[in-house]
Amino acid sequence: MASLLSTLRAQDAAVETLRRALRTGRVHHAYLFEGPDGVGKEVAAFGLAQALVCEKGGAEACGTCSACVRAVVDPKTRLPKHPDVVVLERGLYEPGQIGRRTPENVDLSIDQVRTLVLAHAAYPPHEGRARVFVVRRAEELSTPAANALLKTLEEPIAKMHFILLTSQPDALLPTILSRVQRVRFGALPEAVVLELLAARGIETAKRVAPLAGGSMETALSLCDEEATAAREAFVAAALAAIEGRTLAATLDFGEREKRDKVALRVNLLALASRLADSAKADPAPERLATRYAHVLQALRDLDANASPQLTIESMFVRMRAS
Repeated sequence: MASLLSTLRAQDAAVETLRRALRTGRVHHAYLFEGPDGVGKEVAAFGLAQALVCEKGGAEACGTCSACVRAVVDPKTRLPKHPDVVVLERGLYEPGQIGRRTPENVDLSIDQVRTLVLAHAAYPPHEGRARVFVVRRAEELSTPAANALLKTLEEPIAKMHFILLTSQPDALLPTILSRVQRVRFGALPEAVVLELLAARGIETAKRVAPLAGGSMETALSLCDEEATAAREAFVAAALAAIEGRTLAATLDFGEREKRDKVALRVNLLALASRLADSAKADPAPERLATRYAHVLQALRDLDANASPQLTIESMFVRMRAS
């Protein structure tokens, strides 16, 4: 089995940053892997963890020793089996496992940080090489959890490393950002998304890849039949709202669609694609082209961490006026 870092696609700068740190023995105690979802941040995180716990101790994980194999995430549990590779994520654990009475429905709680990090900070790794904490969706850290984690980041402990993953770095506390080394991951080229989808035997790869926005996570969601039906319903409802008699109907639509930012982005990509296709067949496509541009602006606003509800409402106002 190859090392995880060697499997990453189109993230050469990020991978070289990590390999250089491993080669020189200067692996930072805390990293922030930032960039869109579904572009390889998590693979890189567990790839770095794999290299740090590898029994052969080289600059690159061997990929075959017991430590390397156990550092890979089990798709069923979403956890690795290696005791020194620890995952923090909102809702990943049952409340009782982290000393809570209620589920983590809103944010990643201080209870998780206390149980998984602080309780072990004074002890060496179980197997001697290193202990690595991977924090999924670090923007969901509650303020108490972030402050508790900050204390550990401020006073680095030997053989202890943190890797925070986020698509929204500006949502993290400035004090956290000041104590991590930031590594940027970009959107995947469309050709890479197409190749990865084709390798999975997905027949709709050519249709899906242009809509994915460089994200394999988005691409795979586009291939789901239930998600496809929901996306088509969104497009139909959006087109109806644009042509509705009153602005209130479009504002109601914005209220309904504000909940899931990832799903909203995919739906807007589908709406943009529909408008582009319609413009090709329209003898006077200027109006559709203008509306298409408004959808692209909404996507840029979402990527800049704008409010989903305000983004979609302002988009509809502009589209109705065009």
